[in-house]
Amino acid sequence: MLLDRRDGKGSAPEIVLGGRVPGSIEARIEEIAGKQVMFISSTPSPHKGALTEQDGHKMAAAVRKATQLELPIVLLLSTSGASIHGGIASLHGWGAAAAAIASASGVVPIIAGLHGPAVSGPALLLGLADVVITTPDAFAFVSGPDMVRGFTGVDVDATDLGGSYALGTRSGVSFLEASDLEEILQQVEEILALLPRSTNQLPPFVASEDPADRECPALENIVPTSATGSYDVREVIGEIVDDAYFLELRAAWAPQLVVGLARIAGNTVGILANQPRVLAGTLDIPAAQKGGRFVRFCDAFNIPLITLEDTPGFLPGKDVEWRGMIRHGAEMAFAYASCGVPRICLIMRKAYGGAYIVMDSKGMGSDVVFAWPKAEIAVMGAQGAAQILMRRSTPDERKSYEEEYQERYLTPYVAAERGFVDDVIEPVKTRQAVAQALAMLLSKKERIRNAKHANSPM
Repeated sequence: MLLDRRDGKGSAPEIVLGGRVPGSIEARIEEIAGKQVMFISSTPSPHKGALTEQDGHKMAAAVRKATQLELPIVLLLSTSGASIHGGIASLHGWGAAAAAIASASGVVPIIAGLHGPAVSGPALLLGLADVVITTPDAFAFVSGPDMVRGFTGVDVDATDLGGSYALGTRSGVSFLEASDLEEILQQVEEILALLPRSTNQLPPFVASEDPADRECPALENIVPTSATGSYDVREVIGEIVDDAYFLELRAAWAPQLVVGLARIAGNTVGILANQPRVLAGTLDIPAAQKGGRFVRFCDAFNIPLITLEDTPGFLPGKDVEWRGMIRHGAEMAFAYASCGVPRICLIMRKAYGGAYIVMDSKGMGSDVVFAWPKAEIAVMGAQGAAQILMRRSTPDERKSYEEEYQERYLTPYVAAERGFVDDVIEPVKTRQAVAQALAMLLSKKERIRNAKHANSPM
C-alpha cells in the first residue's frame, strides 16, 4: 500500500492511502470536527464508479487502518456496483471491503454519504454504516428495476424503488437527507462533533450556558387531560436538552418512535421517545428495529440513553404478528438488556404491558426511572381490563370498575412503592432531575459479559 503526503493549501497535511493505485476509490486521513477521520470516497468515473478488485482491497485496507488508529470512517459512495469487467475478482474485492467494515462496526463510528447510485452488492455497505446521509438524486437497491420487472411484473423506476425518499420513509436506510454533497459534509461534521473517536473514548464535553437546573414550565400542561389526546414529544425533548438542540435521525421512518442525539449539561446523550402523535406511540416492527439499532449504537460509543415513554403497547394485528412482531419486539428488549451505558427512563403518561418492559423499565436494567404524577403504569388500561374482568357485567358496573381501576392501579405511586420507579417528579423539574441523575451515572462502568457474542434476535 502506497502512502502519499500531500499538503493542502493553507491546511495541515493530509495522508492519502494508495494514491497511485488505479480505480474509483480514494482514501485519505483528514480532520473533521476537530477529529482525524478516515475519508473514503468513490468517484463516478471510470465506468460510473464500478468497484474493481483493487477498489475493494483499497477500501478494506483503509478501513483496517482506521480501526487500528481508532479513526471514525466517512464513506462517500456513488457506484454502479461491482465491475462487470473484473468478473468474480470484483466481487471478491467488495466482499473484502464489506468484511473490513463489519469488523470496524462498533469500534469506530461509520458514517456513509450517498450522492449517486449504490447498486447491487455494494449497496449493502450502507446497511453496515451507523448513519447514512442521502441526497435527492441518490438511489440504492440490491435488485434493480429491470430485475424487479422481470421477476414480479411490477414496473418501477429507480427513484421509486430506492430513491432518497424511499430509503428514508420505507426501508429506513437513510437517516438524514442533504441537498447536495456539500451539505452531506456539513452533516457529517455535525454528527462527528457529538461522537467519540472510538468505542474506547467518551463523547466530547461541550459546555453550555443553558443551566442544568433550569425549570421547564412548558411541560406542566403538555400532556392532554384526555386519555386519547396527543402531543409532540419533540417539544418535551426541546425543553430537556441543552439549548433546545436535537439532531433527529431516521425521522421519516417509523415516526411513532423518535430517536436522535443531543446534549444535557454539556454531555452527549441519545434520546429515544415514543411519539403520541403517530399511531398513539404504539410499537410495530419498524419502530422496534429503529429503537433496537439506536440503543446498540449508543451503547457502542458510550453515549448515555434517555428514554421518554408514553405508549399503550405493541401494535395489534394479524399481519404484524405474522411478519415477526415477537422476534422484532425482542430486538428492543435485547438491546436494552445488553446496554451498559448510563440509562435514564422518564414515564410521561402511558406505560402498558410488554411495551412498558422493553422501553427501558427497571426490570430491563434501567439505572434511574422517573415518572410524572399522572403517569399510568399497568398491565393494560382501565377499559381493556374491564372488558376482560367484567365482561359479564352491566355497562354501569363496568364503568364503575373502570373508575376504580383508574384510581387504584393507573398511578406511578404503586410502582414507586415497589421500587420500580425511583422518583415521581413534577414535569417542571424534569431537566433538573435528568441532569442530576446523569451527573451521578457518568462514572458508571460496564461489566463485559463472558461470551464470544450474544445471538441477538435480528
